[in-house]
Amino acid sequence: MNRNGILALLVLLAGAAHAEDYPSPTDERVRLSLGFVYLDSSTSVQLDSGTGAPGTLFKAENDFGLDKTDFEAKFQLMLRVSERNRLSFDYFSLDRTSLRTLGPNQEILFGNVALLPGEPVNSNLSIDVLSINYGYSFIHNEKFELAAMLGVNVTDLSAQAKVNTATRNVDETKNQAGPLPTAGLDGTYVISKRFYVDARAQYFSANVDSFDGSLGVYEVNALYRLRPNVSFALGYEVVKAHLASSQASQAGQFNFSTQGPEVFIRVAF
Repeated sequence: MNRNGILALLVLLAGAAHAEDYPSPTDERVRLSLGFVYLDSSTSVQLDSGTGAPGTLFKAENDFGLDKTDFEAKFQLMLRVSERNRLSFDYFSLDRTSLRTLGPNQEILFGNVALLPGEPVNSNLSIDVLSINYGYSFIHNEKFELAAMLGVNVTDLSAQAKVNTATRNVDETKNQAGPLPTAGLDGTYVISKRFYVDARAQYFSANVDSFDGSLGVYEVNALYRLRPNVSFALGYEVVKAHLASSQASQAGQFNFSTQGPEVFIRVAF
């Protein structure tokens, strides 16, 4: 769906509600948030070969020329099951592609292949995280709500490098995917009839057998209620991920950090 389609959907949803008062945001049963995030990213990757040979630790933005900054869509949905119980769904995606010629002294061991100095490398790096969270509000009133969150984050990481020249053709892709649990807090503070603040923090860290990983998601937003069921938001989001594996088929490490301001429209009922 393009930007115009998103805005049209929100206008239609807003027109479906006719409430004249301003009930507390802590009593909303459904929240749909759509908008955009301006991300500033830093990514380092090391992809070992299938035989255990260590790959080159490279910086994706510097060595492969991937964009450091980018606009990405934002999507969040919250469904309140009862006064204190709710479910929320978030989707985060960052997909970058670049074509860069390696320097004269630059050789990168990328999985099972060697990218040689002077070669034009077509690279792609993507991360997708779908989060499904359950929240229980141990504090809930008209002014303030604080919920404990337990979630599952289905994370898919993919790195690809291709070389097509008259003398050599290379196409190497490495993937890491799987569910990662997180725990955290989610809070809402109502300042006035039209203004309120949302914030959340979720984190996971584990070191089990051949896997070492962590995932952190942090977000804070200030919202202005144009109408009882329509709010405009300005906020800031941080996502950090570290994954390292010694399994032969997925050996290597992936360190990713992105952050930036976000704007979105929220329709709530």
